[in-house]
Amino acid sequence: MTPVTGRVAPAERGETRIADRVVAKIAAQAAKEAVAEPPADGASPRATVTVHRDSARVRVSLELGYPSDVGRQCGAVRRRVVQRVEALAGMEVPEVAVQVERLHAVGAVAAAQGGIR
Repeated sequence: MTPVTGRVAPAERGETRIADRVVAKIAAQAAKEAVAEPPADGASPRATVTVHRDSARVRVSLELGYPSDVGRQCGAVRRRVVQRVEALAGMEVPEVAVQVERLHAVGAVAAAQGGIR
C-alpha cells in the first residue's frame, strides 16, 4: 500500500471475476442476435460455459430455420458469441460448440405472426 495516498497498488488489488452464469447469458444473447430466423414459439438459445481464468469455452443450444444454410448460421453464431464475450467479459473464447436441437420451417414463423394467410 502506498502510505502517502492511501491507495492500493494495482498488483495488490486482486482481480475481477465474472460469474459463469453471466458469461452464459452474454453468449445466449449473442446467439439470439446471430440467428436469422427466430423460432415461432419464441424459444431462446441456451448457453453453458466453462470458465478458466480469462478463457471461456461455450456450448450453445438453439433452434434454426429451415430450409437455410445451417452451416453458415452456425458459423455466424460462433463468430457473434466470440465477439460479444470478448468485448463484454474480456475473455478469450477458444471454443464455441453449437448444438442444433431442432429445425423449424421458415414459413411457419411468418404464418404464426400473421404474415401469411
